[in-house]
Amino acid sequence: MSSVRAAQVTSPGRKFELVERELPQPGPGQVRIAVEACGVCHTDALIVRGAFPGLDFPLVTGHEVAGRIDALGEGTAGWQVGDRVEVGWFGGQCGRCRPCREGDFIHCTALQVPGLSYPGGYAEAMLAPATAPARIPDGLSATEAAPLGCAGVTTYNALRRSAARPGDLVAVLGLGGLGHLGVQYAARFGFETAVIARGADKEPLARELGARHYIDSTAGDVAEALRALGGAKAVLATAASSEAMSATVDGLAHCGELLVLGATAEPLTVTPLQLINAGLTVHGHPSGTAQDVEDTMAFSALTGVRPMTETVPLEDVGEAFERMLSGAARFRMVLTTGR
Repeated sequence: MSSVRAAQVTSPGRKFELVERELPQPGPGQVRIAVEACGVCHTDALIVRGAFPGLDFPLVTGHEVAGRIDALGEGTAGWQVGDRVEVGWFGGQCGRCRPCREGDFIHCTALQVPGLSYPGGYAEAMLAPATAPARIPDGLSATEAAPLGCAGVTTYNALRRSAARPGDLVAVLGLGGLGHLGVQYAARFGFETAVIARGADKEPLARELGARHYIDSTAGDVAEALRALGGAKAVLATAASSEAMSATVDGLAHCGELLVLGATAEPLTVTPLQLINAGLTVHGHPSGTAQDVEDTMAFSALTGVRPMTETVPLEDVGEAFERMLSGAARFRMVLTTGR
């Protein structure tokens, strides 16, 4: 094979077009991945619109990539052709900046992101630094693994590093692409899990995913409802609404945490008195390293956590993107290559 298909955007805001690209050859420290599945994330929309500085068009995005290594460059010890791997938001680190020197790779000041820093997974093959892949366990298909490289690891990591312990009340704000995974992880961690979402129609799904309590944010005061349950040790805020996040703060238990995952530019409305009196914390949480992704997938395979996905072939990338943007997808769109 001398060429591969890729879905590219030629300039910011343009529609995807399917093109033939030369099959990339791995250089030193790189692996080539034969892509089997790639999740479609909301952040991809910002990337193809040119919202990040320094983007190089034409651009192939995609940072929830699952496939198999099919070629190795020099200096890639530990990997073999045929290894099943995932590359998520974390796509490599510089190893030189202060966060890296402290071992905090996800906060690398030159963090590499597939589909942003280098061509991503909306293609039949891609290159990645050998530090980026995570091993996919046998219990997960490529389609199941793909969204765990971003949506999965973000919710899993936030919960496992939170102040909450088994038996504590943990509320998940939002029941979308991140939230539906967060509910499953929270329940498997042994938290008394509550879901906060708009409308009563989402309650059956919330309980099916493992929630013991459901709070309809349109039916009353959210903080009051959380206090009636004893107060939340953590609120996993996956909904991209600063107003909805702020409404949960007074429902936190003492020393509780608001874990901010939903990306929005609107300011939170939280007063110093709210934080001081109960010793509360507002904590922004990023994704996770390759090892964190590997941990997420291993836990998911072991406990039965699975993303809810819709699959679309690579050539229908435009349809997948529109379903993601419109909210019609339930809950993660995944492109497949047939490889």
